Amino acid sequence: MKKGIVLLLIVLMVSSFAFAQGSKEAAAPKAAGPMKVGVIYISPPGDMGYSYMHDQGTIAMEKYFGDKVQVYRMEGIAENENSERAMESLIDEGCKIIFANSYNYQQYMLNVAKNFPDVYFEHCSGYLQNANMSNYFGRMYQMRYLSGMIAAKMSPSGKLGYVGAFNTPEVVRGINAFTLGVRAINPKATVTVVWTNSWYDPSLERQAAVALLDKGCDVIAQHQDTTEPAKAAIERGKYAIGYNADFRSMIGDDRVLVSPMWNWGNYMIPAVQSAIDGTWKSQSYWGGLEDDMIHLSPISPLVPAEFQKEIAAKQTEIHDGKWDVFWGAIKDNTGKARQNAGEKMSDEAMLTMDWFVEGVVGSVK
Repeated sequence: MKKGIVLLLIVLMVSSFAFAQGSKEAAAPKAAGPMKVGVIYISPPGDMGYSYMHDQGTIAMEKYFGDKVQVYRMEGIAENENSERAMESLIDEGCKIIFANSYNYQQYMLNVAKNFPDVYFEHCSGYLQNANMSNYFGRMYQMRYLSGMIAAKMSPSGKLGYVGAFNTPEVVRGINAFTLGVRAINPKATVTVVWTNSWYDPSLERQAAVALLDKGCDVIAQHQDTTEPAKAAIERGKYAIGYNADFRSMIGDDRVLVSPMWNWGNYMIPAVQSAIDGTWKSQSYWGGLEDDMIHLSPISPLVPAEFQKEIAAKQTEIHDGKWDVFWGAIKDNTGKARQNAGEKMSDEAMLTMDWFVEGVVGSVK
């Protein structure tokens, strides 16, 4: 009898322990707290340009999720081995998904991703991928084209300038799209390019813009992270095309004609949601107008109202898939035919673009 009682007690104890353990595991997700999200910026968000708009996307994501997420930001991180250490420090903080917003982070992110297979990595503007690493970007070339149309309409001389950061396919594609938009309005116009070989250097950006202005350019466009090229143009009484954020409202001058802009939150929110749900999958994402990844800022009132209607109509064509920028016959700036009439450039060709279209004054190399 005593043996039976002892055995019964042992069984009850083991059953109770197993039940307690099962209850503890079921409650684990609640105990884990908010999803920790890491974000790495190439420049300070206060630069009012590229990283500023990325941070606006991060803020939109924070507002959407509330206390379900906790965000860790690291800014001004160089595109070298230091970025690997930055990512590792975010992982040490418990981040389960990490975003990095600049092209040359991609190899360093891939290195870290391979060492931390349980963390999700999101790289902006590159092409490298891993089972736990996605790349994402938007079809900003569509907005570049529209801004080029506006720039050409307002340029008295037909001489426009473009301050470019690096000769990556992203930047080259944007310059080409801008130039195609320019020449759709003025077939004889030219776009002169000056490279800074830096994403973020306010002084160099301004110097490049001044050099273009000294050459007679009366509209300055840019693929740079700050407002300095636009400011230089305005100070000389010329026009500017902004980028990333609404430069006209920031600078406070209507001679900033328009700014192609990003909606990064529209990618970050579903990416974080999938990480929370456990449904995250590696992808190469390239969204356009149809995904609301990109848009134009309000156009300056200096641009004729009737012409603004023309811009709106062209934007609708792009949105509806009836037309896109790199469709039809295209020549490069040496006169070589790169695409025939009736052809549509593939995404692969656009994503590896390393040549300038007709009308660009400058070299990719």
